[in-house]
Amino acid sequence: MKAGEALKGVFVERAKALGFDIVRIARPDAIPLAPERLQAWLEAGHHGSMEWMADTAERRADPRTLWPEVRSVILLGLNYGPNDNPLAELAHKDRGYISVYARNRDYHDVIKGKLKEAAGFLASKASSDVKVFVDTAPVMEKPLAESAGLGFQGKHTVVVSREFGNWLFLGAIFTTAELPADTLESNHCGSCRRCLDICPTKAFPAPYQLDARRCISYLTIEHKGHIPAELRPGIGNRIFGCDDCLAVCPWNKFAQAGREARLVQRDDLALLPLAHLARLDDPAFRARFAGTPIKRTGRDRFIRNVLIAIGNSGDEGLAGEAERLLDDASPLVRAMAVWALGRLLPSEAVAERAAERLERENDPDVREEWHTAMATRIEAVA
Repeated sequence: MKAGEALKGVFVERAKALGFDIVRIARPDAIPLAPERLQAWLEAGHHGSMEWMADTAERRADPRTLWPEVRSVILLGLNYGPNDNPLAELAHKDRGYISVYARNRDYHDVIKGKLKEAAGFLASKASSDVKVFVDTAPVMEKPLAESAGLGFQGKHTVVVSREFGNWLFLGAIFTTAELPADTLESNHCGSCRRCLDICPTKAFPAPYQLDARRCISYLTIEHKGHIPAELRPGIGNRIFGCDDCLAVCPWNKFAQAGREARLVQRDDLALLPLAHLARLDDPAFRARFAGTPIKRTGRDRFIRNVLIAIGNSGDEGLAGEAERLLDDASPLVRAMAVWALGRLLPSEAVAERAAERLERENDPDVREEWHTAMATRIEAVA
């Protein structure tokens, strides 16, 4: 056995002992088409307001640009599969849906610690330099993972493993050690379109293409401003992320429930009452979601999402929560409170509240929401 193969075998054994479910190796030159494809995606504007994607495009497209000394790229996958199909929760309109990945500790923290330990082990065994990356770094993990044989990119652009479905967190270790590369995973989507057809906001303009500007995960997590009115009804009760395209993938028939204790779903982060969430001020929000990915959205954006879910609930009993937030300090929150009331209350009630508040409202976006709400309700009655 060659030295590189022996080292790889020892490392894979160690990485799996640390909790990683799949470990594969790619060469740093394994994704030659990535720069062109990334540029086309950026030019189409599909990155939305994520300007950091464009700012780091050069480093992102080629591992050697990020670190010229890299000789091998190790891709590691950690399964976070849920115990049950989460889509059943979408039927509970008075409760908020949080994406499966966010229902416990922030995975960046969990995986980065494991990666550092695995990388340290490799460095000691190979006398090599290492760098670790988890999601937020300018690394194209998905094309690299496909090139390394960890899985294949599905039509929803997410990596799918034939062993674990598409419930996988990805991490990468760059190293100066020469390790035998694994072979490319061929695509196994076939004619299936389930992930494309289920998307509530039609975020896939074509197979293998995602327009983030229409993606619920982007809109509820990354997007800082007002969510376009035409997309709000499709968001339903999803208040942080979306799992629809993941949950319907047929390859999930091989999926297993995640075994990392710090990433197992917390019961107190599933099916949260919208009425309770709407009452969170900033300190309460921070305390409630400390240590989870949810905290990074900030209270105002989170309440924006909660109000959209309230507006989509069809439950007039929740109108009081929206009305209370008409006086919130955040214009973003006030605007969505207006929208929610416009969806829940009769036109006369909407007009009455508009007459009370429009004159003293100085934010143009909130004023526009009032005018739209009145016009929409009048049109609905007519």
